[in-house]
Amino acid sequence: MPEGGDHSRNGNQRNGNHKHTYNGNAEHTRVTRNHDTIREWAEQRGARPATTPGSEYNGRLGVLRFDFPGYGGAVLRPVDWDEWFATFDARRLQLRYLDQLPDGSPSNFNRLERPNREER
Repeated sequence: MPEGGDHSRNGNQRNGNHKHTYNGNAEHTRVTRNHDTIREWAEQRGARPATTPGSEYNGRLGVLRFDFPGYGGAVLRPVDWDEWFATFDARRLQLRYLDQLPDGSPSNFNRLERPNREER
């Protein structure tokens, strides 16, 4: 399991909450590599690990996604957590996520990203 746990980011510094513009509102996002934190966040929202069919390459998962209940659109293929996290770790990804919307309801906002990428 990766070490480091949860941390918040402010730009490229780790000193507070990062403000992320989301639907025109300033929200507080968090960033983690911790498997337990990621799994808990997803499961609290009923989301399951998934991939986009046809994105596999050389027998490895391609695009990593979460399959949230009640959301149509992309057809996703379910995968188990071990396979999802093996790909997550191999690519050295981190999850940027939002816990709650301003009204207190759970947010599904998430983005898989590589650490040290430039903020836009």
